[in-house]
Amino acid sequence: MLDSAALRTRLADVRDRLTRAAGRAGRDPAGIRLVAISKTFDADYVRAAADCGQIDFGENKVQEALQKMDQTADLPICWHLVGHLQSNKAKKAGLRFDVVHSIDSADLVSRLDEAAGGARRSLQLLVQVDLAGEATKFGARAEGLPSIFEGARSCRSARVVGLMLLPPTVDDAEQARPHFRALRAIRDRLLARGVDAAMLGELSMGMSHDFEVAVEEGATIVRVGTAIFGPRTWV
Repeated sequence: MLDSAALRTRLADVRDRLTRAAGRAGRDPAGIRLVAISKTFDADYVRAAADCGQIDFGENKVQEALQKMDQTADLPICWHLVGHLQSNKAKKAGLRFDVVHSIDSADLVSRLDEAAGGARRSLQLLVQVDLAGEATKFGARAEGLPSIFEGARSCRSARVVGLMLLPPTVDDAEQARPHFRALRAIRDRLLARGVDAAMLGELSMGMSHDFEVAVEEGATIVRVGTAIFGPRTWV
């Protein structure tokens, strides 16, 4: 059951922790987007967070997200798709989401660009990088990134704006730090190869258990769910 007061307190705590992490890194917290991951929580939770000034919300599944979008259409929300996107759902995603974090192929970029272009809307894309090679996670391997960025240069409505990472699950947030540093290093290598800096401005990394470390390592977008909405009863 929704406890709006508790949600407000948790959201304020996350914002405070983000601000302090940015301070430790000598960064301006205003340059870091907090995406509230609302997957499995109904539209009432989204409304409660929006009442606290939260703008960015993230979902894992297209169909679940579309229902919440319809139910909160009166709110000024920016919707992020952070879960794996199958090619056959690219059109639906391109028509409704504002940011897609899970790009893993040039073909998916093309499909989303076509969908967004047909609707005369803009769409931001982040390329998900697979650093761990885990069978349960998706993403492009580092050696496949140049071809994705090359293909994205011809986009008209969709724009690749950075990289995204899902590191291996760890008990200690410090264990995630090397993965965050590795993503930043990949970004730097792509820049050195001549990839347009406008396509590499964002680093989406860090979740409820490790977002402070991610901020210290350069994250510009953090994806926080349970620390804002509370424990999930199903996933």
